[in-house]
Amino acid sequence: MGWTDAHLHRFVMGNQYYGVPDEEEEIGFSKTEDENKYKLGDLVLRENLQVANEYDFGDNWEHVPLVERILPPQQDMRSPVCLAGARACPPEDVGGIGGFEDFLKAIGDPHHPELKEFLEWIGGEFDPEAFDVDEVNEILREMT
Repeated sequence: MGWTDAHLHRFVMGNQYYGVPDEEEEIGFSKTEDENKYKLGDLVLRENLQVANEYDFGDNWEHVPLVERILPPQQDMRSPVCLAGARACPPEDVGGIGGFEDFLKAIGDPHHPELKEFLEWIGGEFDPEAFDVDEVNEILREMT
């Protein structure tokens, strides 16, 4: 997503959670496994699997990427590959879906009273339609 991992988050596969374990988790809930002990390749067992990503529990972002295909290992390919995508990642700390909607209204209206404040906060321009599959794949390569 392009976020900085600054907020609590977890990945959900079936009834299992992966994230930062919490010693105070309520009994009856599936225990959160330490995400640092796993790689996606250790967990993804089948194609067409959805792996939910819950991010920033206060803002309640939820993303559900789909594993479309698992290719046989190739000597020159060691990382996941993004085949397609759409739209830019919402800015970190924009305030959840409602905050993002307000942000988009402001930056889309040259007369909006908060336009200048939002552009300063974001550090310049923001194109909500921008998506660069090559950039995403470069980031994925750097992570492996």
